[in-house]
Amino acid sequence: MPAAPDYPAAADAAPIKRALLSVSDKTGLVDAAKVLSDLGVELVSTGGTRAAIAAAGLPVKDVSDLTGFPEMMDGRVKTLHPIVHGGLLGVRDAADHARAMTDHGIGGIDLLYVNLYPFEATVAAGGDYAACVENIDIGGPAMIRSAAKNHGYVAVCTDPADMAEVLEQLKATGTTTLALRKTLAARAYARTAAYDAAISTWFAQQLGDTQPARKAIAGTLIQTMRYGENPHQAAAFYAAGPARAGVAGARQLQGKELSYNNIADTDAAFELVAEFGEPACVIVKHANPCGVATGGDLLSAYRRALECDPVSAFGGIVAVNRKLDRAAAEAIVETFTEVVIAPDADEAAIAVFAGKKNLRLLVTGALPDAHAPGEVFRSVAGGFLVQSRDTSLIKPSDLKIVTKRAPTDEEVRDMLFAFTVGKHVKSNAIVFARAGQTLGVGAGQMNRKDSARIAAMRAGDFGLDLTGSACASEAFFPFADGLIQAAEAGATAVIQPGGSIRDEEVIAAADERGLAMAFTGVRVFRH
Repeated sequence: MPAAPDYPAAADAAPIKRALLSVSDKTGLVDAAKVLSDLGVELVSTGGTRAAIAAAGLPVKDVSDLTGFPEMMDGRVKTLHPIVHGGLLGVRDAADHARAMTDHGIGGIDLLYVNLYPFEATVAAGGDYAACVENIDIGGPAMIRSAAKNHGYVAVCTDPADMAEVLEQLKATGTTTLALRKTLAARAYARTAAYDAAISTWFAQQLGDTQPARKAIAGTLIQTMRYGENPHQAAAFYAAGPARAGVAGARQLQGKELSYNNIADTDAAFELVAEFGEPACVIVKHANPCGVATGGDLLSAYRRALECDPVSAFGGIVAVNRKLDRAAAEAIVETFTEVVIAPDADEAAIAVFAGKKNLRLLVTGALPDAHAPGEVFRSVAGGFLVQSRDTSLIKPSDLKIVTKRAPTDEEVRDMLFAFTVGKHVKSNAIVFARAGQTLGVGAGQMNRKDSARIAAMRAGDFGLDLTGSACASEAFFPFADGLIQAAEAGATAVIQPGGSIRDEEVIAAADERGLAMAFTGVRVFRH
């Protein structure tokens, strides 16, 4: 570990005499350069950035004028030079640094404005391997890190918002404060960390390495929240990974700011409703679906979903998989609802929701692909868990019929619907369904029999008859008691993964009661 030199303390106010600008995204570049030039700051730049500044009639030097070396190797080498990094890293008030700068003709660089090659955008646009590699910036991150390390004297900017803060201070006082430079340095290191995380993640994907020795995660702040799950917990919302239709990229048309719990529940609802091809509605409360249904239109789907548990739906989240229309909107606002999320909403629906000023209305422009690959993260003490998203899709041809009686086509449809819902219910999960509608949902119990009992009880609470329904269990029945509970409630068909050492006992219990039962071979736990 290098010993810390005894450098003089940096002054609070640092003037800016020379700025190096080298940006890929040139939004606001010329305006910023003009302000700097008008303030007497010498401008140094590279390639296209220099050309854009010069085209605006502003005086600007090429970085090669400082280094004495031309830009070379298709632009791969232009700023990796001691003249540049010495100008960024030199501690102005340290005698040996000042002497080295004088001896080697190194002028200080007091402001660095760099935004990086668009690697993330190239990957998101489906760029091929060569294009992605060529958009890995080398000189930019190196300069950013140098400038950030020497924040006692250098202000470093990585986006237009940073430049705006610097220009505001320069116009007011002609200097930047140490507090601002520290803030900019922290942002700069976060930016290069995120950039490297994107590159390392992409490389791992190219190599098919699903478990790299080091895993980097980066996010971009969307929202600072008033609190987390509870008022004493701090919270924030970040966008991360490739763009995916959903709550992170949704446009909020109205309503109060989303809370931590709102976002978690809205995501759960929207991911489930995206599983269905026909018009569908999902109502979620505390991360679990309390009503799910399909219908000929959204109004029908919403009303059928609400029938499953109108009590829990109060203060819940509603997700639909079609453009919201007036009829559905009018039905939804009859019950107090926290959030409604949809791919889109027509003007008539928006007008209906406008009458409920606290209701949050989100539109996403599209549905997420329920079967696209991705990763799920969960923190634990001292680390985090990573797993692939559950993209399982069970089709009729995947079912293994294990009972004497085979299910009817209608029962197969009901079983698959119930199992799809069960995939999104906290384990242990039991779901009763019929004709594209949940009738009872038992979630998060410590044993499967209790989940079945609670699901049946809740159906009874709202006058829903389970006779002829399908029952889904997201994991195998370890004993026959849970299946017997479902049969006694009225289920005639059961779907479960199978795989218990007591499968034969469970199958025998189903045969004794004339049930049809199918094994999926796929468990869909959700913890």
